[in-house]
Amino acid sequence: MANIILKSNITCPKCGYSKIETMPTDACQYFYECGHCNTLLKPLAGDCCVFCSYGSVKCPPIQQGDSCCE
Repeated sequence: MANIILKSNITCPKCGYSKIETMPTDACQYFYECGHCNTLLKPLAGDCCVFCSYGSVKCPPIQQGDSCCE
């Protein structure tokens, strides 16, 4: 089993602010509020969570090759 990366650099598409966050391993994170402009991020169409859409690393279930948010 490959090592799972739990930290992801999430970047706001509106203002470009980025922050390293720890991803949850037991739930999908569907919403994320930018710490700079307060924009509420939601996953893009076809993505399961905000980390898959805006993060530098996909969420743990996707890294493992599993489906997320079932």
